[in-house]
Amino acid sequence: MNERPPIATILALGLTQIIGYGTLYYSFSILAPDMARDLNWSTEWIFAALSAALLLGGLSAPVLGRAIDHFGAGRVMTAGSAIAATALVACAYAPGKAGFITALIVIEVAANLVQYGAAFALLVQASPRTAQRSITYLTLIAGFASTIFWPVTTLLHTHLSWQNVYLVFAGLNLLICLPLHAWLSYGLARGEAQKHSSTAQTIEGCLAPESRPLGFMLMVVGFSLQSLVSAAILVHMVPLLSGLGLGATAAIVGTVFGPAQVLSRFTNMVLGGNLPPLTLATVAAALIPGGVLILILSAPSVVGAMAFALVFGLGSGLFSIVTGTLPLMLFGSDGYGRLQGKVMAARLTVSATAPFALAFAIAHIGTMWSLTITTALGALAVVAFLSIAHLQRYESSLAQKAEV
Repeated sequence: MNERPPIATILALGLTQIIGYGTLYYSFSILAPDMARDLNWSTEWIFAALSAALLLGGLSAPVLGRAIDHFGAGRVMTAGSAIAATALVACAYAPGKAGFITALIVIEVAANLVQYGAAFALLVQASPRTAQRSITYLTLIAGFASTIFWPVTTLLHTHLSWQNVYLVFAGLNLLICLPLHAWLSYGLARGEAQKHSSTAQTIEGCLAPESRPLGFMLMVVGFSLQSLVSAAILVHMVPLLSGLGLGATAAIVGTVFGPAQVLSRFTNMVLGGNLPPLTLATVAAALIPGGVLILILSAPSVVGAMAFALVFGLGSGLFSIVTGTLPLMLFGSDGYGRLQGKVMAARLTVSATAPFALAFAIAHIGTMWSLTITTALGALAVVAFLSIAHLQRYESSLAQKAEV
């Protein structure tokens, strides 16, 4: 009998993911210029601070992953909302550069506690057998984070200082996300009690134990390269398009990205239900650098920039899904939180330098060369996922020979 995904859980997580990504990630590029001015830094150095925070936040991910398995994702996300709100307030009131960087580091640690990695683990813990569908539904809702929060942040910033914008965002995390995560934690705890009174349902991974170390390494390389490109482009999306001569239309072009993410997730939900996560991962790995290539070849065309945002958004939308479903398919549901922690650590450690690196590269070798290098790195992710497919075929051939 087919189980139904936990719709109420998905809807609640969808709202908290929109707020979590919008307040802790997408808003930064809009507020960064004024942050740099107030701290008497260049824009490059403000993004260097973000890169350092992402790096240290990434190094904490394995510990957070173990905490998710031990305490439950709901409790971890509840604590994460409180930490996120506190860190945003601390960032707003930071007396100087050292205080600002410290608060920014705590923000990135909190982000790991409340964003996709923890949310996917909650869905796996709540219902392992429906987790793949649940993750697709969740990313469909959360795809509106950039579409909502880029213009919202811009609008707020026309009336408020960046410090006051962060105070508003702290309120959203404290008054909306924290109660929802606490409610989800309570429901998950009740579900765990019911599981212990019956037979627990788990998902087995499709990779053989002897192939898992190589499969994990290839998966992490693929995800890390995609994260590198995504982090570099997304953090700089609006200023990057402005720098290519799109001017005031940059923000409008940027709003294509969010709906494109939703479109890819909706298409996958309706038409791609039978496509394995590895196929989706390979498609996403091709679309992300493909979108950047379109931008390189078409700039400063507005139509070309719209096409870039569309293709890049399609790839990013699928990427968000497969970061949750591919580890589940390859390695199973047992210890999923710990596994996600390791994947997040590798991804964030590699991609932490992306915002600063792209800002530095644009300033010294120009936008076009910077984007060309970014595209080449992104294309290598396709090779990593094709290698996993080859590994699966090799396992299958060995199994067939053993049967003969």
